[in-house]
Amino acid sequence: MRTHNRTHTRRAVLGAGLAAAGGGLLAACSDGAGGSSSPSAAPAAFVTPDGAEVAAAEAKRGSGPVRSVRLTATRTQVDLGGRTVDTWAYGDRLPGKEVRVTAGDTLALTLANHLPEPTSMHWHGLALRNDMDGVPGVTQRPVQAGASFDYRFAVTHPGTYWFHPHSGVQQDRGLYAPLIVEDPKEPLQYDREWVVVLDDWVDGVDGSTPDAVLAELSKGMGGTDHGGGGMDHDMGGMDHGGGGGGMHHMSMTAAEAEKSPSRMLMGATSPLLGGDAGDVAYPYYLVNGRAPADPETFAAKPGDRIRIRFVNAGGDTAFRVALGDHKMTVTHTDGFPVEHAETDALLLGMGERYDVLVEAKDGVFPLTALAEGKKEAAFALLRTGGGSAPGASARPRELDGQLLTADRLKADKAVRLRDRSPDRTITLRLTGSMAKYDWAINGEKYAPSRRLPVAAGERVRLSFVNATTMWHPMHLHGHTFALPGGGPRKDTAIVLPGKRLDVDFDADNPGLWMLHCHNVYHSESGMMTLLGYRK
Repeated sequence: MRTHNRTHTRRAVLGAGLAAAGGGLLAACSDGAGGSSSPSAAPAAFVTPDGAEVAAAEAKRGSGPVRSVRLTATRTQVDLGGRTVDTWAYGDRLPGKEVRVTAGDTLALTLANHLPEPTSMHWHGLALRNDMDGVPGVTQRPVQAGASFDYRFAVTHPGTYWFHPHSGVQQDRGLYAPLIVEDPKEPLQYDREWVVVLDDWVDGVDGSTPDAVLAELSKGMGGTDHGGGGMDHDMGGMDHGGGGGGMHHMSMTAAEAEKSPSRMLMGATSPLLGGDAGDVAYPYYLVNGRAPADPETFAAKPGDRIRIRFVNAGGDTAFRVALGDHKMTVTHTDGFPVEHAETDALLLGMGERYDVLVEAKDGVFPLTALAEGKKEAAFALLRTGGGSAPGASARPRELDGQLLTADRLKADKAVRLRDRSPDRTITLRLTGSMAKYDWAINGEKYAPSRRLPVAAGERVRLSFVNATTMWHPMHLHGHTFALPGGGPRKDTAIVLPGKRLDVDFDADNPGLWMLHCHNVYHSESGMMTLLGYRK
């Protein structure tokens, strides 16, 4: 028998319901010509998110039983475990209530926006129809305050996924939740299942907001006033519009920004990440919305076989994860099966997911997610018997044991890409620096009119060349790619500083698809681009 641990219910939602209005599709994107990073064409040459090609691809996926869900994005208060903060979340939970479907189902989810600004919902990792991908200004119009939007699409592949906004830095608030797609022919045998969502938290702590963090970082290292958030009164020249797939929509006044403490992180380093570990000094690191002072406890029986689905929902933090006195057997990453590999610890960049199996021992054990290079940690407990619990400062020896990274895994034979030479190679130079905070791809900040062309049926190679001194977890929407040499199928992969990573995918899902760094502050500063299928 499998049991699912429920996320804790938080404080009641503040505010009354608003009249909902439907959000329309963005049938065509901004006008303009392509960029110089790869031969590109005018937007008219590309498949539109609601085009006939997208509808035909969805029809091939079929339509199974409908799973209906309603979520409300709202201002609320959440208890992090001894610290109550004002934030934005889905209902009264942190993370948001898990959505669980079976592969083959049709998901019909209505998002009601009770926030003071537009929002959206991106389904991270899913190969879904393009007009449901949730990128405002690209695949849909923003869901305006007081409006709602109906997402409806076939869910074809089992695995561990999650969803979050693609509007400014909203993801670094409480607007995220797991999406679990069960396999109707599940090959794994286990007694219990846990979903473990890791996060770095700043929103609502001593006046901080992700918007203020971005504004401070955007000034770069040289121009930061550490006494008052380091923000110009013109809001750093950022876009105040309703969202264009990114490039930030601000939600605060200059006076509010002046009240926020500095959150710029200096000197965080990790050899594992190739140097600089991150930009943001977060006051809390969370497991399923709980700080280490009041951790979540997972209960089991000695000998239970447990499936743990790890999700890194952080904004700026890689986590090194270990379960004290236990080995973990990795079975999946980013929703796709791998040849099973045993390890002491795992490294998860932002947006990555790993599934593992563990056999529970007798006692009380720390589940520690070290904020890599930042010294602090997120923390939970596994209890299968009596005894005193280890404290939040516990650092299991497994953290310094065998550590598994994605490049050491092999795809399960059932999902391994067949050997094929690439029809097209797209080189993506990751550029920018902390000094100027000018993150970009091929030296060009994101513009929705710039698309890198692909054609349906092609094998496409993405060649990431990291010309910066910082690591970047690069995420492709609507597809999974394969790491080299029979490596795992993934949608998010860490590219280390000064390194090159070539990944391949089959162009089998028409539309306009974002490709970006999943450090939310890097992407919103410009490290994003679009892949477009030619008509």
